[in-house]
Amino acid sequence: MQKTIFITGASAGLGKATAKLFQSKGWNVIATLRNPANETELTQLENVTVLPLDVTNLDQIKSTVAKAISLHNIDVVFNNAGYGLMGALEGISDEKIVKQIDTNLLGVLRVTQAFIPHFRERRSGVFIATTSIGGLWGFPISSVYHATKFALEGWSESMSHELGTFNISIKTVAPGGIVTDFAGRSLDMNSVSEYQAIEKKMFDTFGEAMKNASTAEQIADVVYEAATDGKDQVRYVAGADANMMYARRLEVGNEEFRKEIRKQFVG
Repeated sequence: MQKTIFITGASAGLGKATAKLFQSKGWNVIATLRNPANETELTQLENVTVLPLDVTNLDQIKSTVAKAISLHNIDVVFNNAGYGLMGALEGISDEKIVKQIDTNLLGVLRVTQAFIPHFRERRSGVFIATTSIGGLWGFPISSVYHATKFALEGWSESMSHELGTFNISIKTVAPGGIVTDFAGRSLDMNSVSEYQAIEKKMFDTFGEAMKNASTAEQIADVVYEAATDGKDQVRYVAGADANMMYARRLEVGNEEFRKEIRKQFVG
C-alpha cells in the first residue's frame, strides 16, 4: 500500500528536498507551506499535494490536517517548519523572541497534537521533527534559537514514552550545517554594539565551518531513514560535521566541550 508523508515548511531547503525524495520513492506527499500560490516545482510532481499552512495559526492547522486526513491515511508527519534567529539576547525584541518560540517550538507541538488522534486510532505512525546540533549544544549569539531546539529534543524524548503505548514513534533529525543562506536570513540586525566583536568572531568561524556543510538532499536521506527503519530510536544526528562534533562531545564530556566551543567561536 502506498504510504503518505505530511511535511511542514516545504517551500525550500530541507522541506522541499524531503518532499522530492519521498515522491521519488513512490510515496504520496502532502507538502505544506505558508504561500502555496508561489510554489511552482512541487505542484508539477505526481502524487504531491500542496496545501497552505502557517504553524502559528491553530485554526489553519486544524483545517489543513483535516484536509490531509480526508485525502490519505497519514503514515509520517515531518515537522520541519522553522527558522534561525541569531543575535545577542540583550538586543532582541520580545516580539521576535515570541515569534521564534511560536514557530520553532509551539508550531511542532500544535501539528503533532492535531495528528495524534489519527495515529492513535490506527495504532501506527511516525512523527519526525527537525531539530539541530543546536539542540544538543549551544553556540554563542543564538540563544533563543537554541532554546527552541533544546526544548524539542527534550519534548520528543518525553513524547516517545507517551506515544509508544500506541505504537507511535517520535524522532528527531539533528543536522549540522546545511547549504542554505541560514546565517544571512537569521541575523538580528538590531544587535547591541558591545557584542559586535563576538558576532564577528562567530560569523567568521561559522563561515569557515559551513565549508563542511551537508546538502539538503543529504539530510533528507536521514529523514527517510528515520521514517522507514522501524527502529526504536529517537535521535538521528545528521551530517558529517554534526556526527564529528557529537562524537567529540561524548569523548570529552559536556563541560570540556562547552569550553572548546567558546574558544573556537568566541576566542
